[in-house]
Amino acid sequence: MLTEDVCVPKGAVPEMLGRIEAIGLANDVLIANIAHAGDGNLHPLLVVPAGDDAARARAESAFAEIIDAALALGGTVTGEHGVGLLKRDGLLAELSPAVVEMHRAVKAALDPAGILNPGKVVG
Repeated sequence: MLTEDVCVPKGAVPEMLGRIEAIGLANDVLIANIAHAGDGNLHPLLVVPAGDDAARARAESAFAEIIDAALALGGTVTGEHGVGLLKRDGLLAELSPAVVEMHRAVKAALDPAGILNPGKVVG
C-alpha cells in the first residue's frame, strides 16, 4: 500500500475525490481515501497486491496523476506528510526554480558536508 497525501482548497475536495476515483479506475488501482474535510488534506491509500511489481508501477503512475490533479485544482503536493521520493517531481512542478534554489540554499547552510539525507528531495 502506498500512503501519501495531497491537499486542495476545501471547496475542491469533492472534485478532487472524483478525480482520484477516476485515476484509480484508469490505472486499475484500488484507491481508498481518508480526508480532513475541514482543511482539504486528502490521504489516498493506493492498495496493490504484495510482490506485484506491475501493480506497484501502476500505483506510482496513478499517484503522479493525483499530484497533477491536486496542483491543477490549486492545491499542493503535501499538506502534512512532507515530501518523499514519490512526491519529488510534484514538488518541482509546484515550486518555482527560485523557491527550489532557496530550499537548496537552506539545506546547504544547515548541512555543508551534504551528509543529511543525501540524494533525496533537496540535495
